[in-house]
Amino acid sequence: MTFQIGIGPNNRKSVYFNATVTDGVSCFSIYNHMLIPASFGNPQAEYDSLMTGVTMWDVAAQRQVEISGPDAAALIQYLTTRDISKTKIGQGRYVPICNHEGNLINDPVLLMLAPGQYWLSIADSDIELWASAIAAERGLDVQVFEPDVSPLAIQGPMAESLAADLFGEAVKELKYFGFKQTELQGIPLLLARSGWSKQGGYELYLQDGTRGVELWNLVKAAGAAYDIRPGAPNDLERIESGLVSYGADGRLQTNPCNPFEISLGKLVDFDKADDFVGKAALLKIKAEGAKRRRVGYIIAGAPMLTCEHSLDVKTINGDIVGIMSEFVYSQRFTKNIGVGMIAMDVESDAQDLMIQFDGEGRQINIKPLPFDI
Repeated sequence: MTFQIGIGPNNRKSVYFNATVTDGVSCFSIYNHMLIPASFGNPQAEYDSLMTGVTMWDVAAQRQVEISGPDAAALIQYLTTRDISKTKIGQGRYVPICNHEGNLINDPVLLMLAPGQYWLSIADSDIELWASAIAAERGLDVQVFEPDVSPLAIQGPMAESLAADLFGEAVKELKYFGFKQTELQGIPLLLARSGWSKQGGYELYLQDGTRGVELWNLVKAAGAAYDIRPGAPNDLERIESGLVSYGADGRLQTNPCNPFEISLGKLVDFDKADDFVGKAALLKIKAEGAKRRRVGYIIAGAPMLTCEHSLDVKTINGDIVGIMSEFVYSQRFTKNIGVGMIAMDVESDAQDLMIQFDGEGRQINIKPLPFDI
């Protein structure tokens, strides 16, 4: 059965949209109210390019929220669980954001561009609205807005060589999450060593949306020497690598989780001088102990080639003790693997766990993340 999803004005197109259509995008998803490519029609080839070569991704839906002004640092400190007081210009940091109940509502990367000027490179939730409201309620002197910025990612073991061809050998010295302001044939952008994969790469934060297709084609032409292929953030690789995905692993509306459950507890800094949203709730959770933990799963049986989300993890007695948020068949590991959460009192070697898939029960076993099978 074939389905279509209409493209309406409430779902924005990225500045790379026309380029991705020209290059054969076959499927879109929705992220931050924007169309984001999900596949170019050959998932195995896209995975192979990520693992052994280089692939390019339209990730413009990874929107930026700029927070600037005299009180910008104060607002960032209050929004995130981390202490950002020692952050330097050109340094990015992974900064969980929680609500007042201690539930994770986004896990952006913070980029400090200048004193009093920051970007939050956000996951899939409306942080611009959240930050604007909190700034107004606290009477802070800041501007909160979405700038004209559209990231394009190059990922894979050959991404460093491609970036050096484009921007010079100095890019190899960038530390992870480090970035610098630069340009490519007059196109203004910020270049960061980052990206949603464990294979390494860079993100090009385009700062002139009128030049999206031009930038895409420049990267594509330079990448031809490395057999570059267009692709998309890869669910198979992210599950194999154990990367957290806000929205897939946990979302406020469907599977609320706190940083301690989703393996981000080390990024909750109770010692920082400033208060932050959710601090009291998170102190209580830490004192009482998290009720769940994030784990990997091995799923018995034949390859699972279709995907469902949020499957209950049960004991053979039918007690629900966890959730499997996403799963795939991994050819690399020749196993069905998944990620999710399990109750803290379930032992890691438990042998009585199962899920229901396509009307049959399948035994599952717990594995630590990332997978190392």
